[in-house]
Amino acid sequence: MIPKNTICLWYDGTALEAAQFYAQTFPDSAVGAIHRAPGDYPAGKEGDVLTVEFTIAGIPCLGLNGGPGMKHSEAFSFQIATDDQAETDRLWNAIVGNGGQESACGWCKDKWGISWQITPRVLTEAYTSADRAAARRAFEAMMQMTKIDVAAIEAARRG
Repeated sequence: MIPKNTICLWYDGTALEAAQFYAQTFPDSAVGAIHRAPGDYPAGKEGDVLTVEFTIAGIPCLGLNGGPGMKHSEAFSFQIATDDQAETDRLWNAIVGNGGQESACGWCKDKWGISWQITPRVLTEAYTSADRAAARRAFEAMMQMTKIDVAAIEAARRG
């Protein structure tokens, strides 16, 4: 069944490669149908991979090989909630180690330009805490980080 809402991500001929990476990296992710172009189009030829259906952490996506005309920006990102430092490290290192780049406050970008927030649940719990002083300390600690350090967030929250 076709989902009611699907995130469409634009790629320059690498939608299948990206989908395969996401399926190998994130739990509850998979590559679905691969659709080939029925005719020539501005970014490719008949028979080229045009779209790839896939899921990332349960979210339905469609990779469109639309060509070099559109670039991704930080205005869109996937936020992945992690349970501990090991999961945070694994996902961060997979993205950055596969040609991606680090950013600030738990954000990184994959080699295709998609932005990711690798966010430990403890961080979200800390900065949304009813104890506003603890929330501020955790938030200020996060603002100094690239990849989130769970122990440092917990220490900041405790004061």
